[in-house]
Amino acid sequence: MMSGGNTQIVHVKDYTEFEVLGKTRDDAIGEAFDKVARVVGLGYPGGPKVDKLAKEGKANIELPKTHFDEDTLDFSFSGIKTAVINLHHKNPEVNKADLCMSFEKAVTEVLTENIEKAIKQTGIKKVVLAGGVSANTHIREEFEKLGQKLNVQIYKPDLKLCTDNAAMIGSAGYYRYLHGDISDNTLNAVPNLKIGE
Repeated sequence: MMSGGNTQIVHVKDYTEFEVLGKTRDDAIGEAFDKVARVVGLGYPGGPKVDKLAKEGKANIELPKTHFDEDTLDFSFSGIKTAVINLHHKNPEVNKADLCMSFEKAVTEVLTENIEKAIKQTGIKKVVLAGGVSANTHIREEFEKLGQKLNVQIYKPDLKLCTDNAAMIGSAGYYRYLHGDISDNTLNAVPNLKIGE
């Protein structure tokens, strides 16, 4: 799951059974995209605008990537976001396309490295990209390469479905209904509900 609110690796064991293997410890990846876009003057929503400008740039700026111990599949994107912001403030004339491409490359490497570890730890053969950030061109391309490298099937939603929360909620509700999980009229939305709660 890659969005403005979450970055998670979730092992989907069944339509209603999930295990979170890794999650962000600070900023979600989509939040980092939005903040980078704002600092370089692209506006909101940041993800599509960074993606578009990055296509004109080169990944020639070294940016930090946070890695935890070998067994951990957690993410941290605050350091790279801060590095981009600081670099832009120190050198406002930096090539924005290069900065965006370098940012995309760095966060994508963190994503694919953790997914590769998850594949090796679990033996799964199917990976699904989900959430708004899964529309990112560079991320989609690099996950395709990862799938070919590891002989794993990579599933990417159509771009029009990447940010369609209604479709995701409807699908989840359908499978919960089939599972017999039915609520009465007192059910209410919990915006910060975690997977499995």
